[in-house]
Amino acid sequence: MTRIISPSILSADFMHLGRAIDMLNASQAEWIHIDVMDGMFVPNISFGFPVLSAARKVTSKVLDTHLMIVEPERYIDRFAQAGADLITIHEEATERVEAALQQIRKAGARTGISIKPATPVDRIVPYLPQLDLVLIMSVEPGFGGQTFIEGSLDKVRQLREAIDRTGCSTLIEIDGGITVANAGAAFEAGCDILVAGNTVFGSEDPTRTIEQLLNA
Repeated sequence: MTRIISPSILSADFMHLGRAIDMLNASQAEWIHIDVMDGMFVPNISFGFPVLSAARKVTSKVLDTHLMIVEPERYIDRFAQAGADLITIHEEATERVEAALQQIRKAGARTGISIKPATPVDRIVPYLPQLDLVLIMSVEPGFGGQTFIEGSLDKVRQLREAIDRTGCSTLIEIDGGITVANAGAAFEAGCDILVAGNTVFGSEDPTRTIEQLLNA
């Protein structure tokens, strides 16, 4: 089973974002999670192309770009051009899911779909052959620092069963409330990638915390 930690820079100190990425470059985290919010799909606004482009210049790690925006197909090409390695859209944010996935692939990025806590896994199973990744939200998207929603790992298990049944190689990522205490259970349930924001950047020793998450 794959084990990857993808720290979310939404929780980093924006005054010293370069230092945060330098720390991640030296850590065991293989991916860097970029949360893009538009204030419409979720009640918050984060950052966009300039931050992604700046990060791309100073890291060779996978830029794991999570678009929490309405009609993401309007911006897929620009995010790919800015340096996104993987682009995850929300199933709930577009009526053109299949076309958006094709657009991501054509733009040269890997494909991902995310679902909110209330969205059933069955909604995205038909897309598995087109997906490099499914992101299960274990909190309501839009804000960092929330508590892990109990029952989220049941969705991970359901998704793992569907992936194994269909013979797909889709990775499972989980985002929201991930800590050293529950990281092991998330991996055991079938997750390949853990997104961690406050747990990493709120730690006195972020590099050590990443190692603890990875080995949980």
